[in-house]
Amino acid sequence: MTDTAQAGVGQASRGMRLPRTARRAQLLEAAQHVFVTNGYHAAAMDDIADRAGVSKPVLYQHFPGKLELYTALLETHVDELVGRVRHALASTTDNKQRVRTTVAAFYDFVNSEGEAYRMIFESDLRGEPAVQAAVDRATNESVDAITETIIADAGLDVERARLLAIGLVGMSQVSARSWLAADRPVPREDAISLIATLAWRGIGAGFPLQHPQ
Repeated sequence: MTDTAQAGVGQASRGMRLPRTARRAQLLEAAQHVFVTNGYHAAAMDDIADRAGVSKPVLYQHFPGKLELYTALLETHVDELVGRVRHALASTTDNKQRVRTTVAAFYDFVNSEGEAYRMIFESDLRGEPAVQAAVDRATNESVDAITETIIADAGLDVERARLLAIGLVGMSQVSARSWLAADRPVPREDAISLIATLAWRGIGAGFPLQHPQ
């Protein structure tokens, strides 16, 4: 949503009574823009309330403080990323395609509107236990999902499967962020294919399916 459109939404919603879930979603959307634009420390609750088109008391009714608001928003992004990874793994039984869809899940998350990835991978609040726990969950639950799939299909023990999963997550996440930071020097599909091919030649060729369909 553009700044002009967002401002219009804020003005239109000022003074309106919204269902609690709708109001919470509106506040989180406003907070996303302010946190990504300014960083946590420079972001002000006044700015978030103003962008959402509500008074500060309304904002504080939903979130008792800036940290709680930031953490709630971060958790929604972690859920989104993990959901993308799980969906990618469940979308096919072809393991070569699974590698590709998993890599694509990270690229699509990093490339999505709103730059949600920055709150997970570039948070300036890692010293807060709640924030660090959420950031760790993004990696750990993605790794867990991939580990389960590798164990089921490649017959490896947990330790070896998990190490492979960590490698795939790290490769996908770091390359996706580098690709975006470099202003997408190659088309998205090409970038995903390159990383998926690299990963598949290690995982797929070295650890074939133990129980062919």
